[in-house]
Amino acid sequence: EHHLKWGPLVHTLPGPISQSSPPTMHLGKYDFSHVDAMVDFAIHHNLHLKGHVLVWHVTSPPFLEDMSPTQVREAVKRHIFTTMNYFKGRIKMWDVVNESLAADGTLVENVFYRKMGPDYIEQCFRWAHEADPDAFLIYNDNKVEGCGAVETNDGDSCSSDGHSKAPIQAKADGFYNLLKDLVEKGVPIHGAGMQAHFSAGGTKHQRPPTPAMVKRQIRRIGELGLKVNISEMDVRISKLPASADDELKSAAQTQIYQDILSAALSEPSFDGIWLWGFADRHTWVKNFYYDDAPLIFDDKYQRKESYVGVQNALKTLCPGGRVGEMMGGESTQCFLEQDVDENGNAWGEGWMQPEPKEDGNGEKSGDSTKEGQ
Repeated sequence: EHHLKWGPLVHTLPGPISQSSPPTMHLGKYDFSHVDAMVDFAIHHNLHLKGHVLVWHVTSPPFLEDMSPTQVREAVKRHIFTTMNYFKGRIKMWDVVNESLAADGTLVENVFYRKMGPDYIEQCFRWAHEADPDAFLIYNDNKVEGCGAVETNDGDSCSSDGHSKAPIQAKADGFYNLLKDLVEKGVPIHGAGMQAHFSAGGTKHQRPPTPAMVKRQIRRIGELGLKVNISEMDVRISKLPASADDELKSAAQTQIYQDILSAALSEPSFDGIWLWGFADRHTWVKNFYYDDAPLIFDDKYQRKESYVGVQNALKTLCPGGRVGEMMGGESTQCFLEQDVDENGNAWGEGWMQPEPKEDGNGEKSGDSTKEGQ
């Protein structure tokens, strides 16, 4: 997942970032050998490709901090043109900018913001379009997948003041507003990626959005004329309570995969899902966070129940398919538009965790201002 990012491409050895491997200062020195092998394999097997990612502050060369604003602009433009021109005709879809938003929906003051100004996102998309006018260009971010609802005379609509807020409503709104601003400026942007790194046992900003929230977010972005994809989906289960047995963990993971994807597929602007890994044996979560099993194949590359959940979601596209067909034949179609069914049952009721209780100081136990994946 790191091989096509800027930092690894200009290290002495390409590949996953290593703290013990300092970057070179040779801005024009690229080694695409590892990426070439993956791209050629995908093309040979008729697989769809997406380039990830051209501009992301986390995996950019640290020497950008020592450069002047003019030098940074030149380096970013050169990187975009070098990378896209090398793969022109082979990679036709690109995440141009990744994770530029803070939890409150404002722009993170990263190295690109500080050196190039707040319009750096717009400029990167224009350079990307200039480098390859035929490429499909995407903005990608995390914790932006859901939009809460508020009752209006015309039915539900998205609102940060709604009675059913998304886990980070401010960031979801910031994501939408950023995309809206780019579209209104005539910036060549074609799609939006919502990462979907979910935790079944999460609370507060780690709480999974409901299918209805995801559907509303996709709908309003689609109304801007953009396509929407779920770009990095995985579903962690290790933070469910110790009392949760393997069956409950599997059911929670399966429901999240199945119902979120079913809701997304019900929107015309939704154009695809990308899972962040293939099997639990090689998930990034184990290296970056803790032991978990977030994917649809296990450590031995065997299909899990969550695989069946994804399969069931895809079947809703077939003639006679039903959106939200759960295990056991129970339909969850009602959850596409609201978070509670006609019997008062909330989506995820069997496994969704209650929010932490407030302590004596009015603070919620376990509260943290640090935003995680």
